Amino acid sequence: MRMLEQRTSLYTKPQEVQKLGIYPYFRAIESDQDTIVTIDGKKVIMFGSNSYLGLTNHPKIKEAAKKAIDKYGTGCAGSRFLNGTIDLHIELEDKLAKLVGKEAALCFSTGFQVNLGVISTLTGRSDYLLLDETDHASIIEGSRLSFSKVLKFRHNDMKSLESKLKVCEEGQIKLIVVDGIFSMDGDIAKLPEIVKLADKYAATIMVDDAHSIGVIGKNGSGTASHFGLTDKVDLIMGTFSKSLAALGGFIASDFNTINFLKHNARPLIFSASITPASAATVLAAIEIMENEPERIKHLWDVSNYALQGFKDLGFDTGKAESPIIPLYIGEQLKALQLTRMLLDEGIFINPVVSPAVKETDCMIRFSLMATHTKEQVDIGLDKIFKCAKKLEIIPEELISKNK
Repeated sequence: MRMLEQRTSLYTKPQEVQKLGIYPYFRAIESDQDTIVTIDGKKVIMFGSNSYLGLTNHPKIKEAAKKAIDKYGTGCAGSRFLNGTIDLHIELEDKLAKLVGKEAALCFSTGFQVNLGVISTLTGRSDYLLLDETDHASIIEGSRLSFSKVLKFRHNDMKSLESKLKVCEEGQIKLIVVDGIFSMDGDIAKLPEIVKLADKYAATIMVDDAHSIGVIGKNGSGTASHFGLTDKVDLIMGTFSKSLAALGGFIASDFNTINFLKHNARPLIFSASITPASAATVLAAIEIMENEPERIKHLWDVSNYALQGFKDLGFDTGKAESPIIPLYIGEQLKALQLTRMLLDEGIFINPVVSPAVKETDCMIRFSLMATHTKEQVDIGLDKIFKCAKKLEIIPEELISKNK
């Protein structure tokens, strides 16, 4: 046995959880990504999707993808830099720039690649990256590829951010990177306060709107729009795999910054471009998002309904204020057990355990789509409460209250 195989053979945590019958990953879905999905031939309610607008099976979306395949084929066979650019990419970038209120935009093959490429390219050895400690993993990985000094501040803590800005040398780039809506805690970045600090310390702001596009802002245009601060945010990033029903990502900024990234970001230059079907899908999704504001309204109606329901039942939802609702469990084993029990009861949710969060902050992540009904939410609330009661996750006094 070679050394690499020896090392990997010692990694047995997944097998140990599988033996307990509570392994929650790589669950094969046998249907489209809707509010009801099929797993092992059984119908379950999906509360673990990032398809916030519920567009992945929309007839207009599927038709746009089919037409793109008919015209362009299934792939572009190269990077955007060389032979992999088609007119749909350029049309999409123009549309995205207008959506988020910037001069230009640039598409990458995934949202993860956006953060790798942008964050590792824009700052140098003498510069600073200031990251919220709960920023998405792609932001962290991008910072690791950068030669810049990386300073992390406490989650949504402006005193902590200012303390980091104070130690940065003058005359160097200071890039603050935050999630717009945080993917695990479901709270929104304190962008107005971040803008004030950025002005005070001559810093640049980048917002990761992966979970904000289609959710907040005018016509779902994101966090900067939500706060009326589009002109104060220098870079806006988004993904296509959530509200926009496809695969890929983008960065939007001024012409000069986008031009620099087009010719220097290695994850763009050395990765194949997004498929024609993906580009066409996103264009169709943006059109639906802009023309059907009732989707976003209903998303918020069911999200607020669910959030209040969980609070009334005694769950700890932290500072959640979006369609992402964390239910803090604490113990990892109980989080995994609850996930398994709920799947048996016909409810699909995602567990979040260490190292994604601290061992004491294990949770299940309940997320809403615009296509969910309040009746489906009621079923979820009931099933989750009953299973949590069996695992003694809810305090006894609250169980008595809600009998």
